[in-house]
Amino acid sequence: MSDAALSAISERRYLIPFRSQLLPAIFTDTLVIGSGVAGLRAALAAAEHGDVIVAAKDALDLTNTAWAQGGIAATIAADDSADAHVADTLEAGAGLCEPEPVRALVEEGPREVERLIEIGMRFDRDASGALALTREGGHGRRRIVHTDGDATGRELSRALLAACRQDPRIRLFEKCFALDLVTSGTSRRGEDRVLGAITHHPKYGLQIIWARATIVATGGMGQLWRETTNSRIATGDGVAMAWRAGAQVADLEFEQFHPTALYVAGAARSLISEAVRGEGAHLVDRAGRRFMEGRHALAELAPRDVVSRGIIEHLASTQEPNVFLDARGLGSAGFETRFPGLFRLLSGYGIDPGTALIPVMPAAHYTIGGVWTDLDGRTNVPGLFACGEAACNGLHGANRLASNSLLEGLVFGRRAGVAAATADGGARGNIRIVSDIRPSEKGELDLVDVRSSLRSAMWRNVGIVRAGNRLADALDMAHFWCRYSLDKIFDDLAGWEIQNMLMCATLVAEAARAREESRGTHTRSDFPAMRASEAHHRLYSAMHGRPVHRAVGAATAAVK
Repeated sequence: MSDAALSAISERRYLIPFRSQLLPAIFTDTLVIGSGVAGLRAALAAAEHGDVIVAAKDALDLTNTAWAQGGIAATIAADDSADAHVADTLEAGAGLCEPEPVRALVEEGPREVERLIEIGMRFDRDASGALALTREGGHGRRRIVHTDGDATGRELSRALLAACRQDPRIRLFEKCFALDLVTSGTSRRGEDRVLGAITHHPKYGLQIIWARATIVATGGMGQLWRETTNSRIATGDGVAMAWRAGAQVADLEFEQFHPTALYVAGAARSLISEAVRGEGAHLVDRAGRRFMEGRHALAELAPRDVVSRGIIEHLASTQEPNVFLDARGLGSAGFETRFPGLFRLLSGYGIDPGTALIPVMPAAHYTIGGVWTDLDGRTNVPGLFACGEAACNGLHGANRLASNSLLEGLVFGRRAGVAAATADGGARGNIRIVSDIRPSEKGELDLVDVRSSLRSAMWRNVGIVRAGNRLADALDMAHFWCRYSLDKIFDDLAGWEIQNMLMCATLVAEAARAREESRGTHTRSDFPAMRASEAHHRLYSAMHGRPVHRAVGAATAAVK
């Protein structure tokens, strides 16, 4: 990593000054930060062994999980197999998937779906009463279970929250923003241990939640990009706080851009589920031409990186602002029956998908990289675990297969919850921790302007197609904003979020600059080919100035 960028994001250990003995203290066995699928599944697993607190940044159901439409991939059909699901996952991952987590995901996934049914989650079923299955991009067959057509995430979130509320050993804290992981020292040299987190609540102010083990399950960082399908809370907080605590992060150059986000002036970039294409919809341009044919054998159902690049390349050649999704073959009644939520959404913009084309464009959707862990969510920092979109164990390689994300949260959330709750815990609450930060004497920048400019710069320079000179420019811009933002002491969510976003943006841009090839979601116009020499993960940490390379296939249990 460049010296200037490294210095800018590595100097600050904590975001605010504090003295641990002067702050209110709350105690638990396991602290879970995040209330998406991974966090809630981890909480349920950890509660079988001790007390749990789930700290949610905002409302408990304001998560990317609740926004998920398509479904959960699982090998349930009689004509499907674990080997076929593994093969599809490896194919999408472009040579960078770790085989152990892929096999664990696929083999443990069906049981997780069974557990969801046991706790009361509803799934769509066919006329015979069997689970209804659909197909999405990159899958060789129908294996996606779903709810209410396009509301799988909302029902999944409801079911998991209901189960957590019924468990007497789980406490759910809404609007409890985790600023930083509290460690037993400030050196970040390997001897520190995570002892919980310092949090802020609009009513109760600053508090420390002391825990034997802490799980980061804060989701992704889609808000780094101007165009995104993510909720407003997806600002990379978990990755940033883990970085400050000395954890390794990996594969952050790989951000998945979903090919089909609604493109209407003034509207949010709402996701148009991949399942729409799975049910027969086609991508067309303004002239009605199907431009994905010939680009990939699966055409519109190719892996997401292929489809997103295909759209961008086609728009560059036609100079049109967007492409269209043609779902007219389903008819108005058919579309409304299969995708009722999407039908209501589109109707609100005067679009009848049964008779009109749906304007779409790619948008940042899923963060493939994150805090590096083993198969059970352990990081290189004792006491710290991570799971879900905030984590990275090599499962997705260079590109996540559609509908493997909710499954990931279930499988590895459970694993992390068990491992955290049964791990040897350190002392809690009897260690004096002091964060002494001097007020900045530098000039100030408008945070709203910084956030807007950062997101625009990331979209333009660290987007779907990248180049070395533009990545260097993005790093220069981020470094400038870091100089006047990371030195400040803020007392509100907006300030802390932009500090986290600047750290994450720097890591993403630097990782993208270092990977001189095109692989999966990462496309370099100046290095258009995939290179065998780049078949490794890059692990960064605040302790080292250079990344550690880990070859694909190296034991994921070795988190050091």
